[in-house]
Amino acid sequence: MAFATLRTPKVLRRPKGPKPRRRTELGLMVGVGVIVAIMYTLMVLGSTAKVPTDVGPLLVVLFLLAATAHIANRVLVPDAHPVVLPLAFLLNGIGYTMIVRIDLATHGNYASLQAIWTAVGVAAYIVTLTVVRRSRDLDRYRYLLLAIGIGLLVMPMVPGIGVDIGGARLWVHIGRLQFQPVELGEILLCLFFASYFIERRELLSIPTARVGDRLVVDPRPLIPIALAWVFAIGVIGLEDDIGFAALLFAVFVVMLWVATGRSMYLLVGLVGFAVAAIAAGFLFRQTNIRVEAWLDPWKYAETSGYQLVQSWFALGSGGLGGVGLGLGQAWRIPNALDDFIFVVIGEEMGLLGSTVVVVAFLLLVGAGMRIAQAARSQFAKLTATGLTVIIGLQAFIIIGGIVRLVPETGITLPFVSYGGSALLSNYILIALLMRISDEGGRTGPETETMHRTIGTEPDPASAPTSVLT
Repeated sequence: MAFATLRTPKVLRRPKGPKPRRRTELGLMVGVGVIVAIMYTLMVLGSTAKVPTDVGPLLVVLFLLAATAHIANRVLVPDAHPVVLPLAFLLNGIGYTMIVRIDLATHGNYASLQAIWTAVGVAAYIVTLTVVRRSRDLDRYRYLLLAIGIGLLVMPMVPGIGVDIGGARLWVHIGRLQFQPVELGEILLCLFFASYFIERRELLSIPTARVGDRLVVDPRPLIPIALAWVFAIGVIGLEDDIGFAALLFAVFVVMLWVATGRSMYLLVGLVGFAVAAIAAGFLFRQTNIRVEAWLDPWKYAETSGYQLVQSWFALGSGGLGGVGLGLGQAWRIPNALDDFIFVVIGEEMGLLGSTVVVVAFLLLVGAGMRIAQAARSQFAKLTATGLTVIIGLQAFIIIGGIVRLVPETGITLPFVSYGGSALLSNYILIALLMRISDEGGRTGPETETMHRTIGTEPDPASAPTSVLT
């Protein structure tokens, strides 16, 4: 009698030495540093007619921050996507250069604060990679994440610490620290949505309830998450900020559609969004003012439409190649540091410079979707999708508001606009994407080894049909 010998499969180990992806990342980071240094030099030269003397220290700081983040990637996520971090540093560097430009014109001190927050963001990036060693660990704390996320949304409404700025109560002031907790809250809610939708994906996608002679999807599993979502939207609405409310609405609907693959949720979401937008126009004066300025900015050119009209003049004067770094006047527009920093870029760098920023966001979104596609678990796939949607929608909403595709909302442009809490949250977001990317990029994962050992492959038909499969 012949006995079959069961051989233990060899587990593929990570090769020693730097990964090809990390070498690519290092080259891109060096290129980003050179681009930002050249931009900074030209901007200061155009603003002051003098060659800047602090280019050397700037390059040293850029090198230290980039090297620290890159070394962290080599140690903590060696198989992660090589393009995400360089793109984030490029956008951050462009934004920092424009903030320095505005400071030179207004004698402000925002650039130094932005530099400090960039360092804090890089530190948060490394801490996130260190703490979150496996993406599936986040799935275990879904309700804790929900509680913390809701708590962060409610914080601006707490008397004594909540601050109303620009008509929206989104800020929290504790001692000398002032920040927007909603920025981090939306990331935590995204993680909760991903965990909940994946656990109940079959109930939300397969028709099991009978209505007459037809089977429809049972809506009862959607009730708890819908209540949490409505509460979050209501809180943000009471804080008079239509931008984050619309963003959270869109992320919820897109993640539900991606998880279930049912276009019905998209249709219901669009109808619900239209109804909510109309209601918000009547209930919240801040929303009504912005919608009126969006519909006819020239009618309100001296009041609520002033920013929009002036931004068009600035973009028009920029033309194809721009008026030159340090030579524009768009810094005179209110909120040029945050809401309208893209206008400063468009005037001084022209259509070409604006296109570079847009393409950088497109590449970042494309990298995020590629990470989602290669993720090793359904939770990781949906989480990466939701995080990428947050970045992409924020960029679309702020740039679309400037060119009048959508009403102006006040959301900051990720990595580019001035803002410490936004910058911190964005670095945490891409850290989570890098963790998921590293898991999906490893060779010889345990699941593949198991299937090769028993001679089986996972059955794709066993999973419910959705965009994730």
